[in-house]
Amino acid sequence: MLVRAITAPGLRRWCRGRRGAAAACFPLGRALLGVRGAEAAVFLQGLLTNDVTQLVAPGGAPPALYAHALNVQGRCLYDVILYRLHGSTAEEPHILLECDSSVLDSIQKHLKLYKIRRKVTITPCPDLSLWAVIPGEQPGDCSLPKRADQALLLTPDPRAEVMGWRLIAKKGANLSEIIPGSQVGDVQDYHRHRYKQGIPEGVKDLPPGVALPLESNLAFMNGISFTKGCYIGQELTARTHHMGVIRKRLLPVRFPAPLPGPGVPEGAEILTESGKPAGKFRAGGGELGIALLRLAHVNEPLCINLGGDRVKLSATTPEWWPKAAAK
Repeated sequence: MLVRAITAPGLRRWCRGRRGAAAACFPLGRALLGVRGAEAAVFLQGLLTNDVTQLVAPGGAPPALYAHALNVQGRCLYDVILYRLHGSTAEEPHILLECDSSVLDSIQKHLKLYKIRRKVTITPCPDLSLWAVIPGEQPGDCSLPKRADQALLLTPDPRAEVMGWRLIAKKGANLSEIIPGSQVGDVQDYHRHRYKQGIPEGVKDLPPGVALPLESNLAFMNGISFTKGCYIGQELTARTHHMGVIRKRLLPVRFPAPLPGPGVPEGAEILTESGKPAGKFRAGGGELGIALLRLAHVNEPLCINLGGDRVKLSATTPEWWPKAAAK
């Protein structure tokens, strides 16, 4: 594999805007697949919600894209982030695909099922590690990478600015050498940050065959193109978009205090104070979580029946959402 460092110009602006705050680097348990070949982008184009041909377009091709792979009923199978490794259109297209590690085998089977005779190779990348880089609160310096030989790619998270950056490096790389002043954080703090911002990731937040892309805020996270050609699961998604009616969305929720024991079971029903169904809890950690809620009940007092007790919780609309989205 050709290893190159790709540093986005915006990193300097981000660092200047975060003076006095060290970057926290979180090791992620997500898997990486290499999709390489002359038809790599065209192949993925028919399987994913976003316009993958952007990654091989001449000029200012984006370094990363967010997308979902859907089933034929239009429900999410896999949430993925794609990374462009080739430097120009003169090079053979080389795309890294990030996915939940628990579905690595099934997504490989899914891709190979549709590969047919396309000039594409699909290979896992166990020699690489994936990190989330998010501004912290400790004093320190945030500057451009110094050890390009250890870094493969550093790019803004394509989903939302509040999610910072994605870093792909060689296994065993020294993060403090790649990003001076950075600190390795507990991955649970990364997930708490995600839940606080209402950012879903992985099969717990987006149950395969259950989650709908627009209810999962895929459009808010730059993960879908409504102008590209056909892809698997497009029909329901396009119809919902053009109707303009989305009654439920994934939202961050908070409990008054961390829950004892095993916490809230996934899929637990959320009720209004009067007992009306308001949505379902997806996943969380401590007092934070994410839930699919009816927008009509977001500003009402909510609760979950847990072990015979009624536990209160509240939902919020993330600040990074488009202004019109909360209406």
